Amino acid sequence: MEREVFEREKEVEAILIALISRQHMLMIGPPGTGKSALAADIAKIVTGMNHFQWLLTRFSTPEELFGPLSLKDLEQGVYKRNTANKLPEAHITFLDEIFKANSAILNSLLTLINERKFYNNGHPVQVPLMSVIGSSNEYPEEGEGLEALFDSFLLRFEVDYVADDNNFIAMLQDSGNQPLPSMDIQELMNLQFFSEMVSIPPEVYQKLAEIRMELRNEGIFPSDRRFKQSLSVLKAKALVEQRQHVLVNDIVFLENALWETPDQKDLTVKIVRSLAQDTVLRSIDQARQETKEIQAMLKQNPSTEGSLEATKKLKIIVNELNALKTKNPGREQQIDEAIKEVTAIQNEIVGSILDPIV
Repeated sequence: MEREVFEREKEVEAILIALISRQHMLMIGPPGTGKSALAADIAKIVTGMNHFQWLLTRFSTPEELFGPLSLKDLEQGVYKRNTANKLPEAHITFLDEIFKANSAILNSLLTLINERKFYNNGHPVQVPLMSVIGSSNEYPEEGEGLEALFDSFLLRFEVDYVADDNNFIAMLQDSGNQPLPSMDIQELMNLQFFSEMVSIPPEVYQKLAEIRMELRNEGIFPSDRRFKQSLSVLKAKALVEQRQHVLVNDIVFLENALWETPDQKDLTVKIVRSLAQDTVLRSIDQARQETKEIQAMLKQNPSTEGSLEATKKLKIIVNELNALKTKNPGREQQIDEAIKEVTAIQNEIVGSILDPIV
């Protein structure tokens, strides 16, 4: 899947984790950023699975999602829907423009997403739903009554256009004909079972309690239900990395789950990373962030002097990463990847200085 799309590694991993943990995922970003393509690839990869996809508008009707009324039953005074090939019979669902859901379908949609139940003729029917992948071009506005729907998605990711120029060119040149792997639905269900067997050590619970307290100190109050659901995500994360137990560092993935409103996102990310991320990963993350800031400043004020200053700063970052590698034997591969990224950007800037001279 990562070969099919560019700069979507986190989202690809998140979709897999969402499926294994049976949680729901939301992608928010402008049109044309590959949100629906990711969901479509999942439908191609997992065989034997019922897949439902729909674009919601404010005029969408219950029939479009849940099926038309059965005329035969209606003649007998029974108000029953024919749900064949509709959302109540799907294992995975992709709902585009999810926040266009109107009041006519909202209650049934919430019950189906949260409780995995669909009330047909007043009787609750258990649905086979594993995950709903939702997407939207924008966050819901306050006062629209969509807070409960937004809260139904445990994992939330902001998706933007391809940023790196090399990746952009590779995307343009890509034919899009990469062969996709495949698994059947029974294999996926086996992964879900094995995920439940993954153990969570005491230090992970303790770290979650520390993060909860720190978030509360900043006025951020993720619900107890959100923390409880997050445990299944941590287990799936460990399983994806072929481990039988959760590590404290896995909690970093919950930076996409523990904020309530968009304005809390950055602070939540900072708190989760500072408490859960190990020192090596935190230093690598900081180096990458500083590199991005240097690039951004150079783009705003391009000049030979600015380029020279940027290369000096990047050289310092590379030296710091090499020092980090010396102090942390066994972590060379991770640190070398970061050094390679920074060096590539440094060389690119040096090339831009020399080109005019040539």
